[in-house]
Amino acid sequence: MNKKEIESRILDLKDEYLQLQHNLEKMELVNGNLSPLEKRLIEIEAELQGLNQQLRDLKVK
Repeated sequence: MNKKEIESRILDLKDEYLQLQHNLEKMELVNGNLSPLEKRLIEIEAELQGLNQQLRDLKVK
């Protein structure tokens, strides 16, 4: 991926992360099943770490 694609993916993931956090708060209020949301948040965090590392690597080159 090039820099623009990485940055775009990061923005998409951040938007999804915020929406999931909002949904998680709602689910907590109604004692819903939080596991799938929590799992996806962890996956997003890991992907963001990888993408940010790719951006750093591009800047070094």
